[in-house]
Formats: sequence, structure tokens, C-alpha cells
Amino acid sequence: MIQSKNNTITGDKKPILFDCFYSETSQPKPLVIFCHGYKGFKDWGAWDLVAKKFAEAGFFFVKFNFSHNGGSVEKPLEFPDLEAFAQNNYSLELEDLDRVLEYFSNTNEYQKEIDKNNVSLIGHSRGGGIVLIKAEEDDRVSKIVTLAGVSDYKSRFLEGTPVFNHWKDTGRFYVENGRTKQQMPHDWQFYTNFIANEERLTIKRAAKAITKPWMIIHGDNDTSVKIDEGNALHSWNPKSKFEIIKNANHVFGASHPFTENNLPDHLKQVTEKTIKFLNE
Repeated sequence: MIQSKNNTITGDKKPILFDCFYSETSQPKPLVIFCHGYKGFKDWGAWDLVAKKFAEAGFFFVKFNFSHNGGSVEKPLEFPDLEAFAQNNYSLELEDLDRVLEYFSNTNEYQKEIDKNNVSLIGHSRGGGIVLIKAEEDDRVSKIVTLAGVSDYKSRFLEGTPVFNHWKDTGRFYVENGRTKQQMPHDWQFYTNFIANEERLTIKRAAKAITKPWMIIHGDNDTSVKIDEGNALHSWNPKSKFEIIKNANHVFGASHPFTENNLPDHLKQVTEKTIKFLNE
């Protein structure tokens, strides 16, 4: 199995780091692109183990860091670039995902290994909304899977609250990273960019409009993105497949750092269900 880590997509924009996991067979394989969530990164927890399972199952699996996730090319496991984090927004993340799709649609490096007509997106948490919106608008995408996916971006701005008003007045507010204890900044542009692109960025609209095969996976013990959001997504598109993982939390039993050699049980279930769905 090939595990190619920390490759870069460059150009005239901030670099995107990506990993590829696949078996080198010179036979086209379904392409799977994974999007991490809020305060996440491609190397978080057990995502490498997940990538290996997909490669073993015959997929070409890609995971990447959003360009403004706070990491850097030199330090992808940390958040050294908090000014970039402050400038991130949903439109930028959609643009990043488009850059990744464009790269794998046109690169010669992996052309013998990728079936460009079989492309699936997987998104965790906030990344679930990103892949759903992108899949609805992009013909290159065949299937999607949302893992503990959010159902609404706008409500997370907490409009009208003292925190929101202080943010508007000062232009920046901070969220503590529970793991690193860093104060991670959000600039006011995050909100104004959403309002300027609200129709596109409304997950409910994308959920109702999408006609591609879509699987929703959610743990019923998720305290970060409650299962009510999974229920909402499924209600907006009853043709979607809805899998509930009993007693699973937001990260399906994983943690960071993850030092085990095997997937936690809940994440193993998620991986197996996803592989089965993408093979259907």
C-alpha cells in the first residue's frame, strides 16, 4: 500500500496539504476525498487508520487540510497560523475542496490509479456541510457521506446574543481549543461572507436539492452535533440513507493523539458502513 503524506497543491493561493492512500495496481480506483471538521486536520486521531481501510478495500483515498485551518506546511499537526484561521470561512473551504477536485481531475501523477468518473466525498462535522453543498453543485461528484454532519451554519453565529454583538463591535472573537488551550480567532468577515453567500451556504437548500446517493451517519450520543441535526438532514431528503451508531460520540470513539493500532469500535462500524455504501 502506498501512503503518500504531506503533498502540496500550490498555485497562486495558500497551499493545501494532502495525503493519498492506495494500492498501486495501475487500475483505476474509485476516488474518495475526505474533509475534516472545525478545528480539525487531516492527521487528527484515527483518520490514517480509516484511510488504510479504504485503500485495502480498493479505493484511492485522499484527505487534506483546508488551507486556512490554522496549520502550516511545516507544522501540519499544530495550529501555528492563527491569523489564517481568523480569515477562514465556508466559501474558502468550498474553494479549497474545488481545488482538490480540480487537482485530481487533471493531475498526471495518479492518472492510472484513479477513476475520475467515480468520485465520492466524505465530510465530518462542519465538513459534512461543505461536502453536501459541493456535491449538490458539482457534476464531478457521484456520492456523498456525511459523518456527524451539521445541518445549519447560520444558527452557529448566535445572532443577537452578547457574544455576537461583541464580535460585531470588535471585529474578532476567540474560541478556546480544548486540546491545545489556544485562543483561536474568528474575524468578522466570517459572518459577512456567510451573509453575502447565504443561499449557497444554506445546508437545508442543498439537502433538499441533491439527487445523488447520500448516506448520513450519526452517533446517538453526540454532544457536539446532536442527532437532531442528522434527523433534520434525513427529513429534508428522505431518499438519503440514515445510519445511527448506537452510543457513539461526535468522533466515533477516536481521540487525539490516537496510539492504538486498530480502529475504535464505533469508527470501525462507520468505516465498514461507508465502504459498503460506496461499493453499492
